[in-house]
Amino acid sequence: MKITELLTRDTIQLHMSATSKGTAIDQLVEVLFSGGKISDKHQFRSDIEAREAHTSTGIGDGIAIPHAKSTAVKTPAIAFGRSQSGIDYNALDGKDSHLFFMIAAPVGANNEHLDTLARLSSMLMDESFRAALLQATSKDAVLQLIDQKEAEREEGEIEMTTSSKRVLAVTGCPTGIAHTYMAADALKAKAKELGVDIKVETRGSGGAKNVLTDEDIASADAIIIASDTNVDRERFNGKVLIQAGVTDGIRRPKELITKALKNDAPIYHGSGESSSTAASGKQKNAFYRHLMNGVSHMLPFVVGGGILIALGFMFGIESHVEGNETYNQFAQALNTIGGGNAFGLMIPVLAGFIAMSIADRPGLAPGMVGGFMAAQGTSGFLGGLIAGFMAGYIVVLLKKMFANLPQSLDGIKTILIYPLLGIFTTGMIMFFVVEKPVGAFNTALGEWLQSLGTGNAVLLGLILGGMMAVDMGGPINKAAYTFGIAMIAEGFLTPHAAIMAGGMVPPLGIALATFVFKNRFTKEERDAGVSNIIMGASFITEGAIPFAAADPGRVIPSLVVGSSIAGALSMFFEIGLPAPHGGIFVIPLVEGSAVMYIVSILIGSVISAMMLGMLKKPIKS
Repeated sequence: MKITELLTRDTIQLHMSATSKGTAIDQLVEVLFSGGKISDKHQFRSDIEAREAHTSTGIGDGIAIPHAKSTAVKTPAIAFGRSQSGIDYNALDGKDSHLFFMIAAPVGANNEHLDTLARLSSMLMDESFRAALLQATSKDAVLQLIDQKEAEREEGEIEMTTSSKRVLAVTGCPTGIAHTYMAADALKAKAKELGVDIKVETRGSGGAKNVLTDEDIASADAIIIASDTNVDRERFNGKVLIQAGVTDGIRRPKELITKALKNDAPIYHGSGESSSTAASGKQKNAFYRHLMNGVSHMLPFVVGGGILIALGFMFGIESHVEGNETYNQFAQALNTIGGGNAFGLMIPVLAGFIAMSIADRPGLAPGMVGGFMAAQGTSGFLGGLIAGFMAGYIVVLLKKMFANLPQSLDGIKTILIYPLLGIFTTGMIMFFVVEKPVGAFNTALGEWLQSLGTGNAVLLGLILGGMMAVDMGGPINKAAYTFGIAMIAEGFLTPHAAIMAGGMVPPLGIALATFVFKNRFTKEERDAGVSNIIMGASFITEGAIPFAAADPGRVIPSLVVGSSIAGALSMFFEIGLPAPHGGIFVIPLVEGSAVMYIVSILIGSVISAMMLGMLKKPIKS
């Protein structure tokens, strides 16, 4: 498919009047909408903004390529806009952008369409081509230039040289439409200029292309990973490895290639550590990267399990309990799948994939076992975090200890030594060191909580509501919840109303924040924010766990404050709740004003959302 089958006269705007990034996006979206290429310009603009929140698509050299895959796209298309005066588009080089290509790809775009879009991205790396587009006097001239450039590109693709130096690279970006291929072409062009042999694997929307083989890797002097997505590094064991973002591949190809060839980079050993003394090879924010690996794998269990539990409530709050008058076998199945199993796997998965991020695959088993012990014991969510990091670094230590074993025993290390000693060491520390003090702390906390009694209702509500947000389903949360159940049994209904209000606020506050402060959250987090509406309304506090795990220093205080205020207000308005669970489904059962109870929950949610907006920083990459 030719590029000019996607870019037509109807989607070209040679004289843009926009003066800012926002108005430039608006103008290009309108061009696509007027051309009948998209069905919902508001949805498509939202998807464009979501991509911009990750990294600005103003790539420098006067080019901006806003792009998105969206359900609002009726047919794959490209809009071209030109501003002779230039527009500040937050470009990577800080300069104004003059040439704009807005790429609209449907969610199910086929490989042919994606390959066509990739060719355009690559062609824009040619300075003379960009200059010709700036000077074009008509829409037809633009289309002719693109056809001519595409024909030239087909005649002579960049070829590898026969240099004795050989570099391999992998490029990838979140959407896999433009930056992936621009980084690949920039690296290939610079390698040709430097007389270096190169092969680049691209990991775009159409899947991996030009995949590096075992023979390629064996003959390579160095590997460059220029990607904002996860790339399996295990295959590069024993090779000089440069890790950078996809924009570095576009903007700094010479620096990356030169660094690789000078061995000014760590040698990858499949364990996260490096043998090189070069400080520049160390990864920044390693703690955050390991944490996010665990959170991203845990998220599907939280979302899927939470929604299944909420669906079960539709049959009745106790409909999953055999013998209850509202018992329904399907509701029991939903609760068993969502609560007993999906939620039961959350903490082991979190710990396992944190450990795997630190120590690669050998860390998975020790991490999951440690996380399972935390979930089944008293340390809960916080214990799972400890287990994940502890297991990962234990395996790293084991790899160093057994690094000098003969190469013939490598198979035994991964099959026997690492799993056996990793699980043993992690389990023993969890059993003898972590669980007991954390359990003692939780027991003391529960006893202190119950000793408060009902003497100061508002203070009690403040404390109980806040405790629901400290660890969101963990021991502190459960201590407050157990206290509320005990109070119901004693005939005091107001404490549990405060507890449920405090437990509903974290997911609701996060959901609101993801809508109001979109640039503070990743695309994955914004998607999870939608499901938090359901979980928050259903009193499933665990929906907030992935957000708290990813940014505990900002998220947990914001949620605790909002939950505390919601709990205090519930007690102030003397709301009582006879049901132990149910969220909005049991609000009609409250004693007192149901309206003021809803107001209490909403005020707490708004406060948490506003604090998140103030404390969290906008995402730049």
